[in-house]
Amino acid sequence: MELTRRDAAAALAALGASGGVALGARFAADRGERPEEDGSRDGDDAPADDEAVRETLTAVASVVYPSEIAGVSEFVEGFLAGRLDGSAHATGVRETVAELNHLANSWHGAPVADLDPADRDRLLREVGADTAEEDPEGTTAERVRYYVVNELLLALYASPTGGELVGIENPQGHPGGAESYQRGPQ
Repeated sequence: MELTRRDAAAALAALGASGGVALGARFAADRGERPEEDGSRDGDDAPADDEAVRETLTAVASVVYPSEIAGVSEFVEGFLAGRLDGSAHATGVRETVAELNHLANSWHGAPVADLDPADRDRLLREVGADTAEEDPEGTTAERVRYYVVNELLLALYASPTGGELVGIENPQGHPGGAESYQRGPQ
C-alpha cells in the first residue's frame, strides 16, 4: 500500500490541523527556505531542529509501520509539516526526538536515522517505548511512546490508506459514501 502526501493532508484534517500549513511548509522547503525554529536553545538539552525530527520520525516509522507500506518518507514529512508548528505539542516532539537521538548516540554510536532498522527497533525496546504508557510529562519511555511512536501511529491510522490497512474503510473525519453505510455484514 502506498502512502501519499494526500494521506498526510487527510490525517491532518482528521486531527483538525490545517492541510494548508503542510502545503505551505512544503512549498517553502522546495524553494530552499527554512521554517523558523521555535524555542531553540544551545546545549545538550536543545530541542531537535525540524530536519532532525523528520529524519528521526521517518526512521522510526520504518520500524513501527507494517512492512507492506510504501511512501513512508513523503507521508511522514507531509504530516510533520502540519504538526511542527509553534504549539506545546510540537515543542514536546522536538525535545523528545533530541533526547531519543542523544540515547541513540550514547548507546549505539549514531543518531536514530543512521541506525539500521534492527538497531532502531532495539533502541525503542531499550528505551522502553514498546511497553510504556503514553504520557507527555512522564519518563523518557512514556514521552517517546507519546511523542514519537503514537504520533506516527496516529498519522498512519487517521489516513485513508492506513485505515484501509486495518479494515477501517472510512476513518473518523473522512467522507465515505452511502454505500459503505448500507452494506450488511458479509
